[in-house]
Amino acid sequence: MKTRYFTYILLFGFPLFGAQNRVAEQSTYQKDWTVLEQQNEALAFDTDIKLSDAEIVLDKKLFELRKKLLTDTNQQKIPLFNSSFNEIKPLIESSELFNIFQSMPKGGLLHSHSGGITDVKWVITAARKYKECYVYDQADNDQFIFGQLAFFEGGKVPKGFVNLNQKLTVNPAFEKELTELLILKRDQLCSYTDYWIEFEKRFKRISLLLPYRPFFKEYYRKGFQDLVANKVQHLEIRFIFDELYDFQHGKYPLKTSITDLQDVVKEIQKSQPQFSLKLIYSSFKFLDPKSINQQLETAFEIKKEFPNVISGFDLVADEAAGNSINSFQENWMKLDVLSKKYGVTMPLFLHAGESNSVFNKNIVDISSLNNPRIGHGLNLIYFPKTMELIKKQNKLVEVSPISNQILGYVSDLRNHPARVLLSNGVQCSINSDDPSVYGYEGLGYDFWVAFVYWELDLKALKKLVFNSINYSSLNESEKKKALPYLNNQWDDFVRKMNVK
Repeated sequence: MKTRYFTYILLFGFPLFGAQNRVAEQSTYQKDWTVLEQQNEALAFDTDIKLSDAEIVLDKKLFELRKKLLTDTNQQKIPLFNSSFNEIKPLIESSELFNIFQSMPKGGLLHSHSGGITDVKWVITAARKYKECYVYDQADNDQFIFGQLAFFEGGKVPKGFVNLNQKLTVNPAFEKELTELLILKRDQLCSYTDYWIEFEKRFKRISLLLPYRPFFKEYYRKGFQDLVANKVQHLEIRFIFDELYDFQHGKYPLKTSITDLQDVVKEIQKSQPQFSLKLIYSSFKFLDPKSINQQLETAFEIKKEFPNVISGFDLVADEAAGNSINSFQENWMKLDVLSKKYGVTMPLFLHAGESNSVFNKNIVDISSLNNPRIGHGLNLIYFPKTMELIKKQNKLVEVSPISNQILGYVSDLRNHPARVLLSNGVQCSINSDDPSVYGYEGLGYDFWVAFVYWELDLKALKKLVFNSINYSSLNESEKKKALPYLNNQWDDFVRKMNVK
């Protein structure tokens, strides 16, 4: 018997001992895996958010809605992840998730541009009411482009312009054509277009409308009303200053833009007292340092007179075509001198890293500047030390997913660099950039694509929303009013969504 038992041990004992070792190895493996997962989660941007019981219920509802959406699109063979925003816009609008995001309080829109916030269909309808509004209907030349709108006095209309209302009355189909000329679409992800050229044409077509003072006030009143209706309580515009004018008084001082906008905000606040506005004085990357010095002087002069309206300074335009941030280092070194001269500070809110190239190093300058927020920051992920510094400095990246796709920086939005930033603890907010140019209004579409493509949960959504107030240009006193309002709106939103 002993011999048989010894033989059994020889034959089967070692495998049993090996199995025990494998169990121990698996246990260690699982433990290490769990620890690593927890360490990864601890790095994320939203680790400080704890959901209430009601929020957990809504979180599960959102998860199931996204799961159903993905199942349905898969069954219908809809190439969701290989489609442009323009192709799936009807799908977005018909989804239950979109209705939820439309009603979700958004906090602040921190990244928008003058000339890009108001529905272009409204622009055409409103402009044609003015008998002095004209449209250029000839081939492009060095001065004007086809479809460009402008206001002129009766006897001073340049050749090639025709009265807009008369043109639309005689040819109603031209309204659709003009609408298409004012909207930039990326119809297919694989098609080629020089998007920045087309993008800038859209702005040029309305650039002569906005300085006309009566239209200026109408335009921003409509834009603000639409944002309030979309649950946006605070707005920051990269604002290009121009002298307003009308045909009775001629040109007005530069500051008239601010006083008129303040009047419009007061109108909005009669029904929506929480609504607020800040302007970021903006100039262009293609200007030389001497010109930027002049722009900075003007920005400081205006900020001194309107310290609660002007929040900072930016340079806009295509980063691939403009000067680098580093080429303006002498301008940035003079900011302290200008601050002492005018008695106000001028933070920078620079566009940086709106690029797919590692050779674009604008983002590297940001960690050395008084630049609390970064416009786009797409290629930040290529500079790990800079990303680490920006996280440590608690700077925010203003992310605009739909804009990034339409302008050709990202095709499959699952691969948007913001996913890397969020998982590495870099704070972000969701923005629409120039929604009217892209054919939509508000922030609901951008939150929809972020939620669906980036596999976000309610905790992440809440953090993104509250970041838009916490990292806004509102002063501490203003934030003390804005945050409780947003918190109440958020809690009310959660309650209503859970009842449906």
